[in-house]
Amino acid sequence: MCGIVGAVAQRNIVPVLIEGLRRLEYRGYDSCGVAVLAGGELHRARSVSRVAELDAQVRETHLEGVSGISHTRWATHGAPVTDNAHPIFSCNELALVHNGIIENYEPLREMLRGKGYEFVSQTDTEVIAHLIHSLYRGDLITAVRNAVGELHGAYAIAVLHTAHRNTVVGARQGSPLVVGLGEHENFLASDALALAGSTERLVFLEEGDVCELTLASVRIVDRHGAPIERETREVAAYGGAVELGPYRHFMQKEIFEQPRTIGDTIPATDSFDATLFGEAAPTAFSEIDSLLIVACGTSYYSGLTAKYWLESIAKIPTQVEIASEYRYRDSVPNANQLVVAISQSGETADTLAALKHAQALGHKHTLSVCNVSTSAMVRLTVLSFLTHAGREIGVASTKAFTTQLVALFVLAVTLGKVRGHVTASQEADYLRQLRHLPAALNSVLALEPQIIAWSEEFARKDSALFLGRGLHYPIALEGALKLKEISYIHAEAYAAGELKHGPLALVTQTMAAVTIAPNDALLEKLKSNIQEVRARGGQLYVFADADTKIVNDEGLHVIRMPEHYGLLSPILHVVPLQLLAYHTACARGTDVDKPRNLAKSVTVE
Repeated sequence: MCGIVGAVAQRNIVPVLIEGLRRLEYRGYDSCGVAVLAGGELHRARSVSRVAELDAQVRETHLEGVSGISHTRWATHGAPVTDNAHPIFSCNELALVHNGIIENYEPLREMLRGKGYEFVSQTDTEVIAHLIHSLYRGDLITAVRNAVGELHGAYAIAVLHTAHRNTVVGARQGSPLVVGLGEHENFLASDALALAGSTERLVFLEEGDVCELTLASVRIVDRHGAPIERETREVAAYGGAVELGPYRHFMQKEIFEQPRTIGDTIPATDSFDATLFGEAAPTAFSEIDSLLIVACGTSYYSGLTAKYWLESIAKIPTQVEIASEYRYRDSVPNANQLVVAISQSGETADTLAALKHAQALGHKHTLSVCNVSTSAMVRLTVLSFLTHAGREIGVASTKAFTTQLVALFVLAVTLGKVRGHVTASQEADYLRQLRHLPAALNSVLALEPQIIAWSEEFARKDSALFLGRGLHYPIALEGALKLKEISYIHAEAYAAGELKHGPLALVTQTMAAVTIAPNDALLEKLKSNIQEVRARGGQLYVFADADTKIVNDEGLHVIRMPEHYGLLSPILHVVPLQLLAYHTACARGTDVDKPRNLAKSVTVE
């Protein structure tokens, strides 16, 4: 969601700002804008369309400047209309862009109205702009520092002022912000990716930092004004254009990239060694007695799947919590519990907050499973395992999810080995199974034509049930989420044994029930659940392993999976669910890569 790009330079900086926004489009947004300081005045362009339309505005009006800020906004306070789009102005002297949510904006707004400030937007952001303006006494960084001291909530901001020609000031609390260092030019962004092609020398700001960028220098202070030194890191961000190639959407491309990304994520070692998770892992793994997994959305479902692996393979008690719920309830801390935080971006606000909450409670063993090495989550945890999904553009996660599953399976086997529950022969067998996954996935992807035929029927549905048992219940949850996210069909998932405890009331001849049917210990139980749906006239769509003896019949549609894959079966079975959601969305004509109301990286609570 929301993206920030700012810069000061000796050249026209607008093309850099626009290109930075283009690189952040994948995060999701519903308006965008840019402001520059030129001739001692602020000039601005805003759009409730895409960055391409904003670029056309900029070119048509010849907007130019040597210092500027830009933004993509995902609406929270106020509808996605031009007046609410960033940058927000205060008295035509100050421009500001903001990621995050200010919780005490209402009393601040009333206070500022009492001082004569007029509000023209519905945003909490306008409060920050007017507050900084009201505190300005000739020193912009001091005004920003004093203003953020009055804010409650999360923010990353970038500020311009007409009295400071070659200056951009930034601040962060709870939302990411990174400084890029150049030659006689400096940059600010909410994501290092936005600065690819401009600089690879980056400074990652920490909580409470306030920074001042000029042509010659970058100054960082804490909220009290004391100077701070932050490490400069050389980070080669992926800057190349991402091409669709033969695919219709990025989501489809990313589904078909999974054999490669999974292969890249599987460790290239001959054993499951604890050091795969960091130098401190051998000691930490020998001390822990349980796991707590915190995550949101799709990452939460990867954690639910991992619970089965961890308790089956490593024999270690595991609980999985929705991050936004965990931090607001009374929990019992355990210093010997490993806290595992899962996030594709490593910037998910709720998951970061849950991780910090766990650390504040005394949890000393922490591990992140993440796709971004420079993310706040990886920097915050003692241990980490990086997935290698690469850049994921589609808002509905696919390859990030399956690479997370690979990482968590590696964790389960590693802990099983440390705890003496995995023999050498079992370890070798698990490694062989992992390394066969890419080939097995290619066989699953070959089912796409059959799934397309199903999608034509699904496109006419208003709702669907997804059913699974055991290891595959979280995969049913993920399949239902994918269908909801991009096709806008209402879908719910249930553990199939729960049908008779309520959900059967929903089953009619118009109800589609998608069922995951691996040839495992629960197969016969699942077949009974299938009959319960058939007896009520429901239409069953079953992804069945080759040797399950489930065949096409009236009201029973079967796509045969190539092979049963044991404990790793969830990684194979989720892929046809991704394809079903994708092709159903295509048939319904929705915006697959940018579904309504959703953002790729959720950096607000």
